[in-house]
Formats: sequence, structure tokens, C-alpha cells
Amino acid sequence: MSKRILVIDDEESLRELACTCLEDLGGWEAIAAQSGHEGLDKAQEYAVDMILLDVSMPDMDGLQFYQQLRANPTTQMIPVILLTAKVLPNERSRFAQLDIAGIITKPFDPTLICEQIAQMLGWIE
Repeated sequence: MSKRILVIDDEESLRELACTCLEDLGGWEAIAAQSGHEGLDKAQEYAVDMILLDVSMPDMDGLQFYQQLRANPTTQMIPVILLTAKVLPNERSRFAQLDIAGIITKPFDPTLICEQIAQMLGWIE
């Protein structure tokens, strides 16, 4: 059974690249959202196996999205991998306090992203 991944990023080119990699290289279904608000709607609408979440977004950043996701019984168990250019030491400690599956730094390697996600989530067969 194919995995369904929700990709939330406000940068269109990055969002499209991630979705293309997940579909073409991972054989997974990718659902795109350009904002945290749209992401929350889609996380409830679709049965997603995982969320790839940009941290820095306008209106609702990734951490605000994460808090709302976890507060909803319907979506609270969905694994989240952060996609971020921010990996400063103080950010790492903040991320470590969250129950996230992992962090992928931007710019990500399109040829490795599926393997990174599969390893972080134990999807390796």
C-alpha cells in the first residue's frame, strides 16, 4: 500500500520539488498545502501517513501548525518531519522538545529525501 504524505511549504518551487520526488522516486502519493491553515484542513480531510512541514511560513509557522495538529484528536498521531533551513543550536533544542519524527534541512537532496523519510519513520522494508 502506497503512503500518503502531506507536504506543507509556502515556497511553491520547493513544495513542487518535494511532491515530485515523493511521487516519482518514493512511489508515494503527495498532497500539497501552501500554508499551515490549508495544511490543517488537508490533514483532517485526507488520511495521511506523514507530514513534511516547513518551519518558517507566514501567518502560521510550522510550530504553531504542529501545536494545533497535536491538539486535534483526529490528527494528533500523524508523524511530522520538519523541513527547515533553521538548524541553529537553540532551534535544535526547541525541536528536540517536540515529538517529531525527524528534521530534514533545506536545501534538501532530491535524490535522498525519500530514503531519509523512510529511515526516520521505519518504512524501510
